[in-house]
Amino acid sequence: MMQLPQHHKPSAHSCCPSWIRRSPPSPPPPPHKKLGGGRSRYACRLVPLLVLTVYSVVTVLRIPSASLVVSTADSERVDRREDLEALKTHLPSNQNSLEAREETRSVASLPCSAFISGEAGHGEEGVLCCDRSHYRSDVCYLRGDVRTDPSTSSVLLYNAARGSGPEKVRPYTRKFEDSVMSSIDEVTIVPVPGGHNASASALRRRCDVRHPRGVPAVVLSTGGYTGNVYHEFSDGLIPLFVTAQRFGGEVVLVVLEYHYWWLGRYGAVLEQLTNYKVVDFRSDRRVHCFDEMIVGLRIHGELVVDPKLMPNGKSIKDFQALLHRSYSRTTTTPSASPPVPVPLPLAPPSRSRSRACPRPAAKPKLLIFIRKQNRVLLNLPHVVTACRRAGFAPHVMNLRRQTPLAAIHAALASADAMVAVHGAAVTHFLFMRPGSVLLQIVPVGLDWAADAFYGKPAQQLGLEYLEYKVAPEESSLAAEYGLDSTVLRNPWVISSRGWWEMKKVYMDRQNVTVNIKRFGELLRTARTHLKNTTACAAAAALR
Repeated sequence: MMQLPQHHKPSAHSCCPSWIRRSPPSPPPPPHKKLGGGRSRYACRLVPLLVLTVYSVVTVLRIPSASLVVSTADSERVDRREDLEALKTHLPSNQNSLEAREETRSVASLPCSAFISGEAGHGEEGVLCCDRSHYRSDVCYLRGDVRTDPSTSSVLLYNAARGSGPEKVRPYTRKFEDSVMSSIDEVTIVPVPGGHNASASALRRRCDVRHPRGVPAVVLSTGGYTGNVYHEFSDGLIPLFVTAQRFGGEVVLVVLEYHYWWLGRYGAVLEQLTNYKVVDFRSDRRVHCFDEMIVGLRIHGELVVDPKLMPNGKSIKDFQALLHRSYSRTTTTPSASPPVPVPLPLAPPSRSRSRACPRPAAKPKLLIFIRKQNRVLLNLPHVVTACRRAGFAPHVMNLRRQTPLAAIHAALASADAMVAVHGAAVTHFLFMRPGSVLLQIVPVGLDWAADAFYGKPAQQLGLEYLEYKVAPEESSLAAEYGLDSTVLRNPWVISSRGWWEMKKVYMDRQNVTVNIKRFGELLRTARTHLKNTTACAAAAALR
């Protein structure tokens, strides 16, 4: 390149930016004198701006034109929203939504109790799980192609998830008692993995009875202590209500150790829980096919329905309402009008209002349930007299096994009070209306059982609960063991040896003779309560 002489300077018309070659600043022009080189300096300053502008235009032209257009169409807004979501996670939007659905519906991530209670499992196929967490019962859940096999006392689940093994269940609610559970028939649940070939389809048991889709089965046992009214309700009917009532009658009951007398005695209750015939699992040799099944019953406790554990918040009062619908007398006419149940009396109003309520014209009705073999009330005539003196109209209930439940229900639903020595017959307090009085006579050594089995459940039902605790001298055990014996003075010593030892001493060999004076005081307490509640409820019902 030719070297310029040192005396040569660039002319005013040379377009050389100052950031390429720095030259000493020129002196400012004199006032009111225009210089021809001023325009060149302004042009040189615009060059960088023009370069930046051209670069921006080229960058914009590289972006797809579709992304620069804002459309008001719904479909285009959805596409752009999905693109934005994809940018957030660095994954395609359709893959994101698929993975979210799979995570929400993952069977392995949900507890089995969620399937049993109906909170999950909708649309799933081949589901098999068991909830063995409760000390009272094991419950298994199946969904998919479910078929019974009575010849092997088993239930088959076809197209089951691979890796699941067979499960064995005894569907009774006293699994803590080995002696009684050993008498309960065992059901084996066999998962059969899916197969699409012809041989796998041919091996399936042919359906003799295909039940409607969406109508599940509940498998239960009426063995064990069935025959004792307390266990029939506490171990059977109430757990059945807890498990099956959410289906609203659209459920089939499959029963092991099926008893015809049980169906005859509780058929009216079962009709409130199922719209279908009960299946005798052992005698019905047909293959029944379902798309959902629950094997076993859930249980909350002794004569208890815990609303917090129910998916719809039902309580023991809802079970009582079911009993009332089952056993109330109905009025029918030759027309096609449906039967109308007799309503229960209203619950008692508040105390502030009860003072203004009139007293009932008739004496309150009191039922005395008696026993014949053990825990017999030895001075029954004196007890009846004490009830009359306290202002009651007493009626002695001598129940037999063949006494219809409808008759017992009718007597108790119209009664104001019930007196009974601790025993299975106290279970009938479930038929009593709220505000009534349950007076339980508690023999020596049975304090805990009396309160847990009947006292607390009665209070949850809205009854006024009173206890008459038998003194040692009022027990027949005093004559057998002596008044100062450990059996009478320290019953916990015997109870600590186990249920069967306690039962043998305090339940099977004890009768009572109550102190009439002390018992009369408790009756007057009950009478005072009824004056402030039952009379008010009756007056409110008439209004």
